[in-house]
Amino acid sequence: MQYTRFGRTGLQVSRLCLGTMTFGAQCDRDQSFAIMDAALESGITFFDTADMYPAGNYPDGAGDTERIIGAWMRDRRADVLVATKCFFPTGRRRWEQGNSRHNIIRSLDSSLARLGTDHVDLFQVHSWDARTPIDETLRALDDVVRAGKVRYVGCSNVLAYQLARSVGRAEVLRTVRFESVQPRYNLLFREFERELFPFCTEEQIAVIPYNPLAGGFLSGKHRPADEAGGTRFAAGDQGARYRERYWHEQMFATADAVRDLAADAGVSMATLALQWVLANPVVTSPIVGASQPAQLADAVAAAATPLDPVLKARLDELTHQYRSGDSQR
Repeated sequence: MQYTRFGRTGLQVSRLCLGTMTFGAQCDRDQSFAIMDAALESGITFFDTADMYPAGNYPDGAGDTERIIGAWMRDRRADVLVATKCFFPTGRRRWEQGNSRHNIIRSLDSSLARLGTDHVDLFQVHSWDARTPIDETLRALDDVVRAGKVRYVGCSNVLAYQLARSVGRAEVLRTVRFESVQPRYNLLFREFERELFPFCTEEQIAVIPYNPLAGGFLSGKHRPADEAGGTRFAAGDQGARYRERYWHEQMFATADAVRDLAADAGVSMATLALQWVLANPVVTSPIVGASQPAQLADAVAAAATPLDPVLKARLDELTHQYRSGDSQR
């Protein structure tokens, strides 16, 4: 497994990051342990989670994923870098959400307890909070870093102007700044290439994209006639969100074309899709999920084998329509 620099910092992270959103729901404790074991054995030492995981089970099940990771990490804490997040509701009280000082400190302390550690390596705001001044958020994050509870801070699901404003305010306030951003990015969703990614390149902000396989859509296992049962495309609100994003005739046609290119290249469709994400120089460490340990093999193969430039150009052209944001989704 290769390692790479985390943005402008001195931290080195594995080229792949393990996503844990399904732990505690789609994957039970034993299955989750097996996936983390396989990840560590393959050299993946960067794990991403959130206080509200497993997805689709909050607020009642919020925190179950962190509890599973904490139990697994009991004798392995020094072997992995752990990232978690706050923003989405983790309780029924109005203040148990958002990026306020109160919720940042409350959420972080709860995450540390569930994870069984005295610090997290990366603490991220899970989304932009229009109700909380960014100055309040940055000052609270600065405090938890100075307290030794957090090593670095980042953000997720933000627009380019929001990230730019955050960096500017951090400079004015002389607080910690967001060292990473976690956007959605894959062959079927390329809109952030226009503004967000150029800003990250200029400011040396690490990019750790989620959904590099479009929720499994780019693994090739779905067909238009499928009911999507047993996958993240079928589960409650999350399933509806994934179907709205990807379950369209145009995207099935694109996936078929990607499948043909993968066959010609002699790799799995999932490996090819991940190779393409990794080939973007702005990308630090894509977040890859799995519902069983064997599924990590495609991701590890992608990280070990660079994408041929000619094939990358063909994929770029094939999916150029998803860069504009005007295509049907």
